[in-house]
Amino acid sequence: MVIKTATFVKSSGKWQECPEPNMPEYAFIGRSNVGKSSLINAMMNHKDLAKTSGTPGKTQLINHFLVNENWYLTDLPGYGYAKVSKVQRKDFEKLITNYILNRRNLVNLFVLIDSRHSPQKIDLEFIQWCGESGVPFSIVFTKADKLKPNVAIQNVEAYKNELLKTWEDLPETYLTSAEKKEGCEEILNFIQTTNEFLENNSVSFDE
Repeated sequence: MVIKTATFVKSSGKWQECPEPNMPEYAFIGRSNVGKSSLINAMMNHKDLAKTSGTPGKTQLINHFLVNENWYLTDLPGYGYAKVSKVQRKDFEKLITNYILNRRNLVNLFVLIDSRHSPQKIDLEFIQWCGESGVPFSIVFTKADKLKPNVAIQNVEAYKNELLKTWEDLPETYLTSAEKKEGCEEILNFIQTTNEFLENNSVSFDE
């Protein structure tokens, strides 16, 4: 997929405030400091479309971007903030949960996981929740450039093996590096293929 245009649309504090759900939407989520904003910027060939920060948990609203005038990319707040109050954490969780379960044009959720770490309980629990809730999702491993290639692959396999204890089949997985733009084209090709399928089958998001 060639990115011709990518523009910020709006930030929303409630899922009901999101843009009209009239186009396919692909959302990105992960723990704070997973490299989400960097990956989005790499995919869009835009240095600062999504705001990056040295402070984990900077994304606290639902941020929408319109890509090529025909689909939305959504940057969601992360889960598992370490440095916010319990009340704030519950608010974030409620915002994320309501958006994921109620946004009718959400085609796929990309769950980002830091490839440098062994399987984390919080990631496994979130993936489990997606499965139990019937949410279509893919797993995106980030920061592959921070590891030797064989180590990154080993860590991905460790995650897959852990998931296969409770899953019969695994969703699409991608190994990415925002720094080297690895995996970006594969994700965009998936989005393009999915959009073409929706268009060819005249899928409508109207209620």
